[in-house]
Amino acid sequence: MTAQPEQGQHDAGAWSTREAVETWRRGTASRADALGPVTERMLDLAGVAAGGRVLDVAAGTGDQTLLAARRVGPTGSILATDLSPTMLEAAADAAREAGFTNVETRVMDAQDLQVDPDSFDAAISRFGLMLMPLPQQALAGIRRALEPGGKLAAIVFSGADKNPHQALPVLIARRHRGLPAQTPGEAGMFALGGDGVLEDALRAAGFREVAVHPFTITRRAASAVEAVTRLKDSLLIVRELLAPLDAAEREAVWAEIERELRRFEGPDGFAVSGEALIGVGTK
Repeated sequence: MTAQPEQGQHDAGAWSTREAVETWRRGTASRADALGPVTERMLDLAGVAAGGRVLDVAAGTGDQTLLAARRVGPTGSILATDLSPTMLEAAADAAREAGFTNVETRVMDAQDLQVDPDSFDAAISRFGLMLMPLPQQALAGIRRALEPGGKLAAIVFSGADKNPHQALPVLIARRHRGLPAQTPGEAGMFALGGDGVLEDALRAAGFREVAVHPFTITRRAASAVEAVTRLKDSLLIVRELLAPLDAAEREAVWAEIERELRRFEGPDGFAVSGEALIGVGTK
């Protein structure tokens, strides 16, 4: 996911703006460094291979779409879906620039997938499911879209306590807005990260051979200052939370976030580990 809003109402929100797309694209290289290994593992677990037909749900600007397209090759195909037309335009542009002719994009709500049943060998979703108010509906739709024996592999964040890089900025921003911490089950970054939550959701949707694989993600930067600069581009939920504040108040919040993240600075720069979960199920 790569590109969905963290909020209760499922709409494209801030992710539909040109500014959001441009800021997101600026982070392509750093995302590739941090998320490349977990993305490749997701593709392995989904069985994405040459000639495959792959559904990419909540594809965003298509970082993982291109990796999947490379794997399936010219005899395979990728359908990338997302709620944001602007994000998908960027994904289509990236596919053309990379020379891929096997990628199709389609604006679509993951909670109401309008695709033919039994039409894909594999499905993937990177950091999208946990942001949906009704992930169970999305999972049921993905299962319908898979042919018998087809696999889904979806990446979500584990718990907030295991992901300080994202959790601390959100917590600080919510506190400055006078908002409580996210409640369990509320759509948001860590909604599927609790013990057994992702497994239960996959089984409830009818998937079999369900497994969840934890994966460590390490984010690196030259300093906490650089890390915060990247977060301003990538963590749009914080920007949305801070939007009602004036400029001075917003800068004060980001300064506090920077101070908190300095604990992860060391002799070799800034480095902070987090945990993702890759949920896998077979139709």
